[in-house]
Amino acid sequence: MRYAQGGGLTDERRAFREQVRRSAAEGFARGEDNAAIARRLRVHVRSVQRWRRSWLLGGSQALASKGVGTAPLLSEEEFAELEQELHKGATAHGWPDPQWTLDRIRILIERRFGPAYTIQGVAALLKRHGWSRRPLRRRPGAGPSAGWAKG
Repeated sequence: MRYAQGGGLTDERRAFREQVRRSAAEGFARGEDNAAIARRLRVHVRSVQRWRRSWLLGGSQALASKGVGTAPLLSEEEFAELEQELHKGATAHGWPDPQWTLDRIRILIERRFGPAYTIQGVAALLKRHGWSRRPLRRRPGAGPSAGWAKG
């Protein structure tokens, strides 16, 4: 996932990007070409081309921020509950060893809360909430070499 939970952009960052698009609209109105606008705003020409198309169809309001892209699959309360379950360990949820893997966490989320995350979505969710992969000491016959832990 490119952005953090809830679309990823903070309100300030979303406002900044909208201001960049508004500056582009001012350039369109003055008759500047796409390459000049892209250089001035330090963005890719393709972005300026897209913005110009939107501007031609809907004016400056077509370049306004649409807000948060999607709602998070888990609410903050549900994530807090998930954390409690993760702290219990994987064995408490029926796995043969205490190691949390992304696939196990994905299955736990689906069983407990319903929404189906991808492996990459689970990794992004955990990273947003301060979890990270932790290396484990390898024992002969041990499973995965790393697991997920808070902190």
